[in-house]
Parts: sequence; structure tokens; C-alpha cells
Amino acid sequence: MLVLGIETSCDETAAAIVEDGRRVLADVVASQILVHAPYGGVVPEVASRQHVATIVPVIQRTVADAGIALGDLDAVAVTCGPGLVGALLVGVETAKSLAFALGKPLVGVNHLAGHLAAIFLGDDEPPPFPHLALLVSGGHSALIRVDEPGKTLLLGATRDDAAGEAFDKVGKLLGLGYPGGVAIDRLAATGNPRAVDLPRALPARDDLDFSFSGLKTAVATRLAKTGVPEGEALADFCASFQTAVVDVLVRKSRRALVREGLAALVVCGGVAANRGLRAALAEAAREDGFGLFIPPPKRCTDNAAMIAAEGSALFLRGKRSGLDLAVDPGLPLSPS
Repeated sequence: MLVLGIETSCDETAAAIVEDGRRVLADVVASQILVHAPYGGVVPEVASRQHVATIVPVIQRTVADAGIALGDLDAVAVTCGPGLVGALLVGVETAKSLAFALGKPLVGVNHLAGHLAAIFLGDDEPPPFPHLALLVSGGHSALIRVDEPGKTLLLGATRDDAAGEAFDKVGKLLGLGYPGGVAIDRLAATGNPRAVDLPRALPARDDLDFSFSGLKTAVATRLAKTGVPEGEALADFCASFQTAVVDVLVRKSRRALVREGLAALVVCGGVAANRGLRAALAEAAREDGFGLFIPPPKRCTDNAAMIAAEGSALFLRGKRSGLDLAVDPGLPLSPS
């Protein structure tokens, strides 16, 4: 079974071909980082125009890399939400046109469900069901109980800024450019995580929600008084900020595992590539005895292989989308 996945929810134009839901035959991502860097963040209209310019060449290269013909495909899967509406439209309309021209089934995929499916790509032992998923990205911070494919329960989510958004905004405040989260992670590796006292949001609450806007405000207030640190002090600041975010993510994950009686944690989304988070969760897994499953970094950030994987699972369960498939920028994660 060969499924083409198309992903254009934000600033990555991506296509991939996955065989039998697990084996990645080709995976192409056209990054827009250099395009958006001068603005310090993603500009939706610019992202949409870049998708228009690159989507067809990306698909052509993907098919060539896989060594197949378009007619060999069994289905076309595409992200239909959540995300930037203009960016989503480029991917969905391209997928609809391709599916119609080839006479192949079309499968609309929830971007968040794609992240949850990324851990099943490749030959590594997959996580058992049920398991807990910590989904952390630029737009989402959520704890999700996954009982079986397509059966999920949202346990907690961010009340304001997502973890990845906080990383990038603080990176911008520190003058680290875009994407700021990557720069913070790099500098934090050499810094003292206890050098700067920063707040942890909702630390004593029994719920599983997140909040990072207060931390971002605390950073902005401190920098307005002291100025942006340099050299070793900058590394210390980055390490302290990263630890403030990671502490909350780890604490809430541990609480959710105990509350739900689960023994396995899947971590996905762009922030799952953060080395500080990976190290802290590995230590928590050793202490608590739960299984930890994290995709390789290239499967954490937005990619089409995860969309093809989730699309394959939906296809096998008989799910199909019509040519009237619409985008939904606020599409919630729900059983599929």
C-alpha cells in the first residue's frame, strides 16, 4: 500500500510516500526558514505564496526519490487542519486535484493526529496501547490519552502560548533570530540552568493544563530592566528559560501517567526535538519506570511522512474524503 502525504499547515512544504503505513520511501521538506527569518516569525501570506511556488516541485521530487509512478499510489493524504488557512488551502487543493486526476482516494488528515502517528514510522518497536502522548509544538502543548488508533482523549492543553511559541518569542527577545527555539537549545547546552530564577506556571494545580505566557512576560520584564545578556550570561539565561519550560512539561507528564495508570509516554511535535526536554524525560523514565518513545528529530518537526502514516491508518479503516474536503484552521483532535 503506497500513500502520498502532503503537509502545508504552516511554513514547511512537504511531501512523502509511505509504504504499508510504516516504511518511508521518500520524504521531502522545503523549508521556509530563510524566507521568514527577516520578519522574526512566520508571515502567513508569505508562507502561502511559498507553498504555491514549491508544492509541485516537491511532489515531483518525492515521486522520483521513491522510484515509483504517480499511478502506483493507492491514496493521497493531506493535512486539512489545524494550521494557517492560506497554507492549508494550497496543500488541500493540490491533493484534491491530484486525487481527481489519478482517480485515487483522498484522505483528509488532522495535523495533530499526524504527529501522534509519527512514532509508528520505521522499524523500531512501537509504543503499546493505551499510552500517553505529550504533543509539544509551536502551536500546541497537550497531553493526550491514546487508547487505540483513532481513539484519543484530550487530558490537558495550553491555556495561552504553546511551548514552541514561547521558545521562539523568547528567542526573538534575546536577539537570537528565527527560529529562536533552536538557538536557545544550542546555547542552553553550555549554560547553568539555575542561574536565573524564572517562574513555573500552574505548578501546584491538579489539572493537566499548561500556561507559558506568564513565563514569556517574566522574561520580557527582566530583559527590559537588565538588557539582553551576552556571552556566558546569555547561555545561562537560555538554560534557565529552557529548564523552566521543561520542568512544567515533565511534571505534568508524570502526573498524567500516574493519574491514567499508563506505562508508556510518546513525545511528539517540534519541541520533542529539544535536547533538554529529551534528557529530562529520559531521567524521569528511569526514575519512574515508564517507557519513553520519541521519534527522531526529523519526524518531530512538521513533515509529510507522519501525514502519510496517519492517512494510511485512516485508509485501512475505510475513511475517505470527498472532493469537497475543506480546510479547518482550528480543527480539534477527535476520534477518527
